[in-house]
Amino acid sequence: MSGAATVQGIVVRDLIRTTRQRSRLVAGLARPFIWVFLVGAGFNSIARLEGGLSYQAFAYPGGIVMAALFGGMLTAISTVYDREFGMLRLMLASPSGVPAVLTGRALSATIIGGVQGGIVLACASLAVRLTLPQYAVSAAALVLIAFTSGTLGLLVAARLTSVENFGGVINIVLFPLLFVSGALYPTAGMPAPLRALARVNPVTYMVDLVRHTFGQPAEFALSLDVGALVITAAVAFGVTMVVFDPEQRFVGRKATREAVSR
Repeated sequence: MSGAATVQGIVVRDLIRTTRQRSRLVAGLARPFIWVFLVGAGFNSIARLEGGLSYQAFAYPGGIVMAALFGGMLTAISTVYDREFGMLRLMLASPSGVPAVLTGRALSATIIGGVQGGIVLACASLAVRLTLPQYAVSAAALVLIAFTSGTLGLLVAARLTSVENFGGVINIVLFPLLFVSGALYPTAGMPAPLRALARVNPVTYMVDLVRHTFGQPAEFALSLDVGALVITAAVAFGVTMVVFDPEQRFVGRKATREAVSR
């Protein structure tokens, strides 16, 4: 089987699995709307934002990123599931091996995260006014955001061996990434240590990129946002390739030798 056929098979399989998990899709879409419109209704009365934006308008780019981030990163649970139940071993029987498996998973995560974020983007007129070119540029930015989110999810899942572990670890990763990013409140008002963390947080650049496409005040240059996300995706995918080790060849053998020596 060629590498392209392997990638296609993994993408199709992941998409079919996701469409059958309707509660997960509904939750992924409901989360940003709940924050923007329910929580935002309260914050709107107390928030004073640059440019006279309402809190809903300010938070909407963060809501789009939230949908794409959760959709993209949580798709990596398929890798953990397949490892735990032995399906991953069959996938790796393909001559294309680990690169095709990870590429397929990254593409399926990009599609799922992009679709979830795209649905939220399509409803942007509920909070902000966008022109058709702004919608188009935002959709293009969303592809990069979803791909970066997918590679980060793969990196988190690379060494995990059970679905339960993934559920615990991914929440510890996701929520700090989201809260220390400027998605829900400006980073300018954060304490200095949190502002420093926001500078190295890839989600910060995701949100800032969408603010550029919305025509809202942004913290960084557009080129910096795009460059930071491209580098993050490349590094995350490269590190995942190194540490993925599906057969536990490195850690597993070392542990076995230590057990035998004892």
